[in-house]
Amino acid sequence: MRRRHHFHIDHAGHSVSVTIQTGHTAVVEVLVDGKETGHATSGHGHPVAVHIELPTEPPTPATVRAAPGPGIPRCVLEVPGVEPQVMSPRLY
Repeated sequence: MRRRHHFHIDHAGHSVSVTIQTGHTAVVEVLVDGKETGHATSGHGHPVAVHIELPTEPPTPATVRAAPGPGIPRCVLEVPGVEPQVMSPRLY
């Protein structure tokens, strides 16, 4: 059975949102300021890293690490020079 899980964090004035659709194959979609900037798939609940850029001047590289399972999905935002930040779950 497929379920959608949503996560969000604000970083450096930008909104980063993640949707994880679980199931046999997990689908991870990342939006920065409402625009899709990355996606990935993962089989059997394996963690996945999605590389993105924050639209700063110059652009800031970042990585969203998503763990679709087992259990409750989790997301972490990693930006160079900053402690990794756990993304908050959101109910939609």
